[in-house]
Amino acid sequence: MKKSMKAFVMKGINDVGIVERPIPEPGPNDAIIKTTLAMVCTSDVHTVAGGLGEIRDRVLGHEAVGIVYKLGSAVKGLKEGDRVAVNAITPCYKCENCQRGFPSQCTVMLGGYKFTTQKDGNLAEYFHVNDAEANVAPIPAGVSDEAACYATDMMSTGFKGAENANIPLGGSGVIFGLGPVGLMAVAGTRLLGAGLVIAVDCVPSRLKLAKEYGADVTINFKEQDVVAEVLRLTGGQGADAAMEALGAQATFENCFKVTRPGGTISNIGYWGHGDYVNIPRLEWGVGMGEKTIKTLLCPGGSERMGRLMRIIENGRVDPTRLTTHHFSFADVEKALEMMTTKTDGILKPVIHFD
Repeated sequence: MKKSMKAFVMKGINDVGIVERPIPEPGPNDAIIKTTLAMVCTSDVHTVAGGLGEIRDRVLGHEAVGIVYKLGSAVKGLKEGDRVAVNAITPCYKCENCQRGFPSQCTVMLGGYKFTTQKDGNLAEYFHVNDAEANVAPIPAGVSDEAACYATDMMSTGFKGAENANIPLGGSGVIFGLGPVGLMAVAGTRLLGAGLVIAVDCVPSRLKLAKEYGADVTINFKEQDVVAEVLRLTGGQGADAAMEALGAQATFENCFKVTRPGGTISNIGYWGHGDYVNIPRLEWGVGMGEKTIKTLLCPGGSERMGRLMRIIENGRVDPTRLTTHHFSFADVEKALEMMTTKTDGILKPVIHFD
């Protein structure tokens, strides 16, 4: 049986490469997955640049699907050879935070995010999954590996941003930043019954995709005053909710400026630098405007993954429209470099292992 594998490793800040590693072994409750397809995320870019501090000799990646290669002795409901997806977040579902209803914060803040931060990630030929019964989800026959891989992060994060926005049926929502997560927030907002979906960016191809995913109105912030336009579209009242999908001070402030009293600011952006995030005082109602800020870390679990893949299987959303580039695993470093520089209109790169 094969004993070693190739893995894409963060050797240190801004230092990456493919290396040879032993194939991991499962504990009693765990699984080893043979990777068939993975993706590079903007979060990987932030991590390599030092966004999570000094990480050394750790495999990158948290978006992957594959085939069950080996199972721990106590795992039930799965078998070797099953085609499966694994969420970016793999909580234990046993600790106090998990039992309190915050599994993404497993044990400690952000503790559900184990790939790369606490253990090797899944940009490798094989990867380890803790607590497999809770974290490994079978892929339906009618769902491609590529589509299922989007459920591991982009769909789960973007859709939860829309869920957290708590927009009433027929209400209004604004999404700032149309990367893959922001575009999935557009799709989720439409699916959840918003009557007016407004999408904001400056890249024409992304604005076009937002329309395809259900935006009623798109705003190019380089051509229009976003705040004034949202207020005009909402009769001067402001939107019921705004979603920040970029992780930038200007867009965060605009969320407050366009959200009506009693509304929600739903943060799904990754804040990769800086020590503080500022809130505009007056648009916050000097602290009393009853505007709720909700945050999240990509919800995981096999049950949620199954629901997301049902949405794909039944044709509600096609996440593969987000794919702009395909690479072999041998060229994964090029994919990371392009995601860093955003060259050639890259939105989401798919990494093929077979």
